[in-house]
Amino acid sequence: MSGAIVAIGGTEFTMRPENEALHDYVVGLAGGGPGAVPEPLRICLLPTASGDPHEQIVSFHGAMERRGCLASAISLFRLGVAPVDLAEHLLGQDVIYVTGGSMVNLLALWLEHRIDEIIRAAHERGIVLCGYSAGSMCWFEQGLSRGGGAPASFPGLGLIGGSNCVHYSQDPTRRDAYRRLVGEGAIPGGLALDDHAAALIREGELVEVVRSRETAAAYRVERGADGSVVEVEVPSRLLPPARATTELGLAEMRELRRARSGATAGPPGPGRLGRLR
Repeated sequence: MSGAIVAIGGTEFTMRPENEALHDYVVGLAGGGPGAVPEPLRICLLPTASGDPHEQIVSFHGAMERRGCLASAISLFRLGVAPVDLAEHLLGQDVIYVTGGSMVNLLALWLEHRIDEIIRAAHERGIVLCGYSAGSMCWFEQGLSRGGGAPASFPGLGLIGGSNCVHYSQDPTRRDAYRRLVGEGAIPGGLALDDHAAALIREGELVEVVRSRETAAAYRVERGADGSVVEVEVPSRLLPPARATTELGLAEMRELRRARSGATAGPPGPGRLGRLR
């Protein structure tokens, strides 16, 4: 059985309650719930879409290591000084986490380094794939990227049928472009996600939508028979508060201050909701 995919409309690794709840959810899916992990959960960050920023990598390490995970990150921009066997490392993970940025740049670099092939192999092995923004759209047949400025459709890996639009309520220009393209039949209909809304997909089927903010939502957006756009909100459940502590948050803040100064960072379900496409 292929692994789960978690598509998130938008989040980050700063220690805010809405971010922390989503990270608890992802770690829990991979068997990292409280007291449930006999060995550290291995989770690797691919921050390619945003250019492998050092501060983001440091924040990721903080967010995952305080959950007892064995966190790592692969920087494609720094392979010359930090070489790694990409297939060996990625296929040894429990979770692969992809960040936001330019979906166009992300997939161009993945193709160059054959990471697309490794990702497919990881999916077939049951490794959890997760990501937000560009790291959400990349799993679908089509996404709506702002990599060139104005929103434009761009093909993803196609592990999930249909299309994906992120930051749906937060970016009206992107939302309008997505609805127009779906209505014109230029891209297939699909799933639109607000920031802090996440979709769990298994075997191509949407299992559930969760949210870490009361106002976050997800929508099915499809083309009607007459060329109109049909938008229907998908039922979702609000995640419980995160388990992280204030003490750990202060420690992370200190680490981020060191990163900014140039220091080096250390390495109950509702049932299936139907096929996406």
